[in-house]
Amino acid sequence: QVQFVESGGGLVQPGNSLRLSCAASGFTFSTYAMAWYRQAPGKERELVARISTDSGVTNYADSVKGRFTISRDNAKNTVYLQMNSLKPEDTAVYYCKVPLRSWDYWGQGTQVTVSS
Repeated sequence: QVQFVESGGGLVQPGNSLRLSCAASGFTFSTYAMAWYRQAPGKERELVARISTDSGVTNYADSVKGRFTISRDNAKNTVYLQMNSLKPEDTAVYYCKVPLRSWDYWGQGTQVTVSS
């Protein structure tokens, strides 16, 4: 059974950092690209960052480029999102997922709130 367990969210002040983790299970993690998504209140879910199987290729939404870094550890079946210089507009529930439309598996997400 495919599972994603996100963690690391919290309440932080603008300009601070957080590191999110996502533990994956139920499939061969190292053979799939991974991605982080987020959904803010009243908005559609959006792709934040994507990473290839061997970490050789990463892509970011324009809104987070230069501030967020996605990485993965295939030995631990875990994908990370380092978020620096956080802004109030980064407030959302963050999810990890295999970035394929046929993969409709979602974890519970982790809440990130950026507020002074």
